[in-house]
Amino acid sequence: MRRSICYCEPAICMAGEMNTWKFIYTPSNDLPKGTRLKFDLLSRGRDIDWEIPQASSKKQENLIYALLENGKTISPKEVHSKESVTPSFEFTLPSPVDAGSSITILLGSPKLEKGAVREQGNRAQKNTQRRRAFHLYVDPTGKGKYDDPEVFNIDIKGNELKTIKILTPSFVTRNKRFDIILRFEDEFGNLTSEAPEDTLIELTYENIRENLNWKLFVPETGFISLPNLYFNEPGIYTIRLINHKTKEIFRSSPIKCFNENNKSLFWGLFHGESERYDSTESIESCLRHFRDEKAMNFYGVSPFENPDETSADMWKVISQNVIEFNEDDRFVTFQGAQWQGAPKKEGVRHIVYLKEAKNLIKKKDNKINSIEKLYKSFSPKEIIAVPSFTMAKGLEYDFKTFDSEFERVVEIYNSWGSSECSGKEGNPFPIESTDKSGVQESTEGSVVKALMKNCRFGFIAGGLDDRGFYAGFYEGGQAQYPPGMTAIMAPEHNRQAIGEALYNRSCYATTGERIILGLYLAGYNMGKEISTVEKPGLMINRHLTGYVAGTADLAKVEIIRNGKIIKTFEPDGYAFEFAYDDMEGLDKVVIDAKDKKPPFVFYYLRIQQVDGHMAWSSPIWVDYVPVKMASKQLPKKSAKQVIKEASLDIDFDDEDEEDFEDFDED
Repeated sequence: MRRSICYCEPAICMAGEMNTWKFIYTPSNDLPKGTRLKFDLLSRGRDIDWEIPQASSKKQENLIYALLENGKTISPKEVHSKESVTPSFEFTLPSPVDAGSSITILLGSPKLEKGAVREQGNRAQKNTQRRRAFHLYVDPTGKGKYDDPEVFNIDIKGNELKTIKILTPSFVTRNKRFDIILRFEDEFGNLTSEAPEDTLIELTYENIRENLNWKLFVPETGFISLPNLYFNEPGIYTIRLINHKTKEIFRSSPIKCFNENNKSLFWGLFHGESERYDSTESIESCLRHFRDEKAMNFYGVSPFENPDETSADMWKVISQNVIEFNEDDRFVTFQGAQWQGAPKKEGVRHIVYLKEAKNLIKKKDNKINSIEKLYKSFSPKEIIAVPSFTMAKGLEYDFKTFDSEFERVVEIYNSWGSSECSGKEGNPFPIESTDKSGVQESTEGSVVKALMKNCRFGFIAGGLDDRGFYAGFYEGGQAQYPPGMTAIMAPEHNRQAIGEALYNRSCYATTGERIILGLYLAGYNMGKEISTVEKPGLMINRHLTGYVAGTADLAKVEIIRNGKIIKTFEPDGYAFEFAYDDMEGLDKVVIDAKDKKPPFVFYYLRIQQVDGHMAWSSPIWVDYVPVKMASKQLPKKSAKQVIKEASLDIDFDDEDEEDFEDFDED
C-alpha cells in the first residue's frame, strides 16, 4: 500500500532561526477539487514557541501560503478551536491534485529583499527538540471531517555559542574533592557546539595552582564534567572561564569553602513550573528540564487539587514520574498539590508530601474540605502546608488560624510578587496589576505582620505558575518578576533529609539567583528559637554574625529586627562577612506575644544585589523570660557567666572578680 510522503526543507534548523520553511506533501491518492487541508503548527504562541504566521496574502513577511506544482498559490483561512489558543490554517484546493504530485506549504516571506532574511522570515522555536512535529489534516470530502494527521518533522539544534554556565556545589570542605559541569549554551539556554573551531576556554579561580590551569575546547555534546577540583583554604570562591576567542569571562555562582562542615546547600523549587514544559501535561520533560538544564537538586510538583485541573489519571502519571525521578545524591522529588480556600481564613496553600502519597487531596471530599480537617487527616511528618501568595487580594491569608506544626515555612516570593510587606513599605516586588481583572496587594497577608503576631515560619520562594487562578496573569497586566528559588541546608541529599530540614526551617529564599548566605545568633542558625532561660546573656546582647556571597556585587545587606532595619551594610564586592551586637536591652525591644507565651524578638537577613536580585534568610527568634521566672527553671549562673554568654569582649582583672562575687551574693 502506497503511503503519502511528508518532508521539510530544511530538515534541520537552529533554535530561534529566521527562515522560510517548506513543508512538502506528496499524497498517495488523488485529491479532488475542494479538498481541505488543515495545517497545525502545534504552537502555543508564546515567545519561546514557533512563531505564528499571518494568513493575509497582502503581507510580505511571516506569511503562510501553499504552492501547487502548476504554480498556483493558495491562501489559507485561520481556524480557531477551544482546544488551542492559536489558530490552525485551512487550505481549499482550487483544482485536483494527482497522486504523486506535490503540495508545498511555506512559512516565511515569498519575496525577500536582499539581506532581509532575518527580518522578514518566520522564526523557529527557541528550544531544541528532536523530530519536532507539525500536523497536516486532509479531508478529500471538503466537509471538514478530518482523520488522523500526516506528520512533518524538523530537528532543532542549539544556535551559536553565547554563554557558558558553570554548575558547582555551593558548599565544599577544604581539601575535599568535588566535580563541576560546564554547559555551553546559546542565547536561549540550549546546549550547543556551534562555536568557531579555534575557540579555546581557560579555567581559573582564586588562588589556583599553576598545575591546575586547564584549557578546554567546546565539546560536541555541549557539556563537559570536570572532576576532582578542591580548594586548599577556606573562603569564598568563584570558578571563572575565559573565552580567548572573544575575550569574554564567565563566572560560576559563589562557592563557600569551610574548614569543616557537615551540611550541604541544595537548590530547588516546591512550587513552580517551567516556561518551556507544562508540569502537568509534560511532567517527564519538566522534571528533566529542572534536573539537567536548571541543575536543581530537588523539585516538588504543584498541580491544583481541582479535578478540572488535575484528573485522577493525570495525578497517577505525575506520581509515577515523581517516584521514577527521585534519586538520592542526584535529584530529589516531592509530590504536592495546591489548595485554594476562603480568602483570609485559608488563602492559598501548597501541600508538600514528605512521604509518597497514592491519592491527590480533594477539597470536594467532605473529610478534608477545610484546612482544619485536612490537618487532622495527616501528621506533621507527612505533609507541610506552605501559605503562598499571602498578600494577593482575594486570595490572601491573614494568619489568624496559623498552625505552627504544619505551616513550617511561608512562600515569601514567587514570579508574581513578594508578600514580605507592601509597596509603600519599600517592597521592590509588589503584587500589582495594570488590569482591573488582575490582583492587587492586601496588607492583611503581610509576612512581616504575621511574624509580629508571633507566627513562626521559615522562608522559601516559588517560581513561575500559570495554572489555576494564575492562568490569566501570564497574558494579562499582572506584574511579573524572575522565578524564585529555595535553598535548603541539609546533611544528606535525599528526601528524608531535605524534608526534615524544611520542617526545621533550615532554608531561605532568593529571587532566582544562587546567593549564599548565613545568619547566626549566639551560634544558633536561621530557623532556630532561643530563650533567655537557656542563654541569659541574650538579655544584655544579641551577637549576630553571618556571611553573604552574591552572584553579582552586593548593594546592601540589612539586618531586620521585628520588621524594622536595625543595621545596613553596603559591601564593596560580591562577598561579605559581618558581626553585629544588638546591645539594646531585650526588655525594651521585645514584642508582647499576647498569647500567654513569653515576649519575643525576631531577626532575619535581607540581601539586595546591584542587579536587583534579592535573598531573605529565615528568621531567628529570642524568647524573653524575666530573671525571676528563669531562676526557677535553671541552675544559678554567675554574672560573669551571663556576660560571657552575651558574647561581650571584656577582659577581667582581680578587682573585677571581687566585684562579680559581691554582685552574685546580692
